[in-house]
Amino acid sequence: MPSLSVVVPVWNGARFVGENLALIADYLASRGDGELLVVDDGSSDSTVSVVQEAMARTSTRVPSRMLTNERNRGKGYSVRRGLLAARGDLRLFVDADLTYPCDNFQAVEQALLRGADLAVASRVHPDSRYVMAPEFFRHVYTRHHLGRLFNAVVQRGVVRGISDTQAGLKGFRRQTVINLLPRVKMERFAFDVELLFLAQRMGLRIEEVPVTFIYCKEPSSLQLARDGAQMLGDLLEIRSRARRGAYDGAPDLAAVVPEPGEHATERPARHKISR
Repeated sequence: MPSLSVVVPVWNGARFVGENLALIADYLASRGDGELLVVDDGSSDSTVSVVQEAMARTSTRVPSRMLTNERNRGKGYSVRRGLLAARGDLRLFVDADLTYPCDNFQAVEQALLRGADLAVASRVHPDSRYVMAPEFFRHVYTRHHLGRLFNAVVQRGVVRGISDTQAGLKGFRRQTVINLLPRVKMERFAFDVELLFLAQRMGLRIEEVPVTFIYCKEPSSLQLARDGAQMLGDLLEIRSRARRGAYDGAPDLAAVVPEPGEHATERPARHKISR
């Protein structure tokens, strides 16, 4: 049983995923007790073959698996599927572009070992650091303030006390995954917000950790506007589901049906949701 599972969701990442998986494999190999699990989200490029080649090179050092979604389902769905299929006592997911380098994994793991049920990377933590190329200087101010505006909306209506809900690096204890992830319904933009919303309702201990964040890409204004509108709609949907009682009761057991050839030894415990 590995002590740490690293889940990497990827969609159309053939340009960079092979190199980044090698870096993650190196990190896990240095530990000697980890596993790597990649979830391809219905990529239309050569991502699957690139991942297979990368795993073939590292499989003698690190246990590795790939799950493939039959169609594009979204990052939230892929992360949820990967975390539930993982076997580690501690499990984390990280964006495939490794904007949160492997050196950050230790801070997440230490927070979990200190007793946190859920460890959340925070780009605005006082001890966090940004690394960026000069050409991105003119973008980061606008992007930062848009992120702060979104977080203010989230804190007012959904998740309180979390400074950065959208960071693509989060860690979980095994039992947290089993109890929490089957309750999560969002598949795309608001997966992280819903996850934290439910964690707080369940009374789980959440710890934010500082990270080094590599600022290496800037989405278009159209993408920011489209994603922002989708996120606001998703926030309203989370509140609506809570009012309707959609999060009450036992979790969705179908969410932990094992992959073919795997055997499930655990099922989510019933966990009371506070109103």
